[in-house]
Amino acid sequence: MRRFFCWLSLLVCLALAACGSPGPRGGSTITQAPRAVSGQASEVVMLAMGLIDTGYRFGGKNPEAGLDCSGMVAYVFDKAAGVKVSGSAADIARRGRAVGRHELQPGDLVFFNTMNRPFSHVGIYIGEQRFVHAPSTNGRVRIERLDSEYFANRYEAARTLLD
Repeated sequence: MRRFFCWLSLLVCLALAACGSPGPRGGSTITQAPRAVSGQASEVVMLAMGLIDTGYRFGGKNPEAGLDCSGMVAYVFDKAAGVKVSGSAADIARRGRAVGRHELQPGDLVFFNTMNRPFSHVGIYIGEQRFVHAPSTNGRVRIERLDSEYFANRYEAARTLLD
């Protein structure tokens, strides 16, 4: 069964990579090679997507009781990658390596200012300008777009915990 999920994860990553936008044109050179999507990142994405429609609960740290945004990230990274993460979205933002918005890869974390304070919300980037998060509004884990007006105006930073 685990082998099936590994292959499924690989196929999802390849599909996401194939759907990416083309590189620079007209003789431009790429100054930095894109990061490869790791097996751990694929596991993170698959588990995060498997949580869609899980109920929201402030302070929630497991799907059975409900999840908040930082609890969802902690749960996913622990179960899918063996990476221990704890604390609020702002606490999580202090970890990992900064990633430019143009360098985002599936499995990276994206942070937003949604409550008039920096790094008040976090989600898991899944590719194609989309991320999974656990918002209190409408109370369910779901997929949103980074380029939607609401999140584009509140985007703050991205981090990776997997490199």
